[in-house]
Amino acid sequence: MTAGKPIRIGIIGSGNIGNVHMEVLKKVPEAEITAVTDAYLPLAEARAKEHNIERVYESTDKLLSDPSIDAVIVAVSNEWHAPIAVQALEAGKHVMLEKPMALNLASAKQIVEAERKAGKVLMIPHQLRWDALSLALKQQVEKGALGHIYHAKAGWMRRKGIPGWGTWFTQMGKSGGGPLIDLGVHMLDLSLYLMGNPKPVSVYGATYAEFGPRKKGIGSWGAPNWDGQYDVEDLATALIKFDNGATLSLDVSWAALIETDNQPYVQLLGSEGGASIRGTKGKLFAEMFDREADIDLSVPEFDEGPRVRMAKHFLSCIESGLQPLTSVMTGYTNNLILDAIYRSSQTGNEVKLDWDIE
Repeated sequence: MTAGKPIRIGIIGSGNIGNVHMEVLKKVPEAEITAVTDAYLPLAEARAKEHNIERVYESTDKLLSDPSIDAVIVAVSNEWHAPIAVQALEAGKHVMLEKPMALNLASAKQIVEAERKAGKVLMIPHQLRWDALSLALKQQVEKGALGHIYHAKAGWMRRKGIPGWGTWFTQMGKSGGGPLIDLGVHMLDLSLYLMGNPKPVSVYGATYAEFGPRKKGIGSWGAPNWDGQYDVEDLATALIKFDNGATLSLDVSWAALIETDNQPYVQLLGSEGGASIRGTKGKLFAEMFDREADIDLSVPEFDEGPRVRMAKHFLSCIESGLQPLTSVMTGYTNNLILDAIYRSSQTGNEVKLDWDIE
């Protein structure tokens, strides 16, 4: 990395989310995509041509051995997150690692250990934190407008949205789970951030698979493989308790017979005020002179967008050496909670969280 020059980035994984990162980085002059790879090489070659990327590598190994690459974006299926992230850190690269950070808690620990040993930046791209409404609400929380946040409700309920039935998305061994690890991780991360990052101490949860196994509730995202399998949940619910006495109620689904606008939402309940974000709308709730006083949260007219802000933050952390907002430990925290929800569903009992890494 040379002062004044763009940070050189390699993209590992050229599918849908990898392509999103390529599109975003075109808008960020501080970055230059210099290489790309994919398990299906023709896709990487097509992306390189589409985005004018100089080099296509036939393997992750070869891309990571390129000394000119400063950082990589890992945009592959969940089962490969930990192996590739660890390999990239050991190769001396900074890493933006797609969510969820890891397939399971054991893999998450491996990433934490590798990040601490390498001394490189590892960031999880939770774009909802960078949404203009989220930032506006966070500012109000930090000003004390809500007082003590004692409870939050968050979720993302899709009525008919199972992605890529039969592909890696719907196989526990490859994805780590269904909507809980796919959508729930976003809502969990955003809620913790807005609540001021209280320490979770216990979880009670349940998961259900009422539609996926019957090939119902299929969404439009991803091509299905009807010869594949579905062994993940299609709905999850949980209650998370924190060390400060606060609680978080989480509900997510890929398929559910319920009235829903399919939008992610967070509601914060505070001692002095409340707040709500649902999709592209946000509101603050207060009471003044014994009357309701509600205020709409607004997005700037020429907002550059959450993913551009997120990419710029990643680059600034590389330049400064500071920890990113969504650091390796935020990823570990999410995996710790997700793992506990799945275990609670299996046992029917509350699960106390074991913080063996802090």
